[in-house]
Amino acid sequence: MDDKALIDLYWARDEEAIKETTKKYGRLCSYIANNILKNIEDCEECLNDTYFAVWNAIPIQRPHRFSIFISRITRNLALKKWEYLSAAKRNPSAVLSLDELGDCVSGTFSVESEIENKRIEGTIATFLWEQGYEKRNIFVRRYWYFDSIEAICKSTGFSQSKVKSILYEMRLKLRKCLESGGIEV
Repeated sequence: MDDKALIDLYWARDEEAIKETTKKYGRLCSYIANNILKNIEDCEECLNDTYFAVWNAIPIQRPHRFSIFISRITRNLALKKWEYLSAAKRNPSAVLSLDELGDCVSGTFSVESEIENKRIEGTIATFLWEQGYEKRNIFVRRYWYFDSIEAICKSTGFSQSKVKSILYEMRLKLRKCLESGGIEV
């Protein structure tokens, strides 16, 4: 089933939409949630929360790219669940991934307008699209999907030192790109 038909099911409030979403995007969402939560039960709970959130969000929105829409919801819910569950114990790969990005994206909350947030998103998206496919893939796998360095090495065939070097250089470039765009980091 294509995404347009899937979204139409949500708009029609047809419960078949959730079954079709599970068939088409269940593995992707499970992969994202599992990389963050590292627990099958928590992952399943996150997936149920994702489907519920999509069910509630679709009548208000009509996403252009459903895969990105559902991935973002899954990731955000998994991060919230992880934060709740890990007050004392931390998922080392997720913490390390977020710590690595801490130098170029502060993550501090301030009252910013939606326009400013969109500008930051646009700057980061432009930066990533200017990178080669391999570098962009490594960056996204590390900082969006929270893949370990070892998993990235296995999928790319690169050594750990090469992957770490690419990530380090990209973080420096991203910081410079954000600062040159007048974005405080």
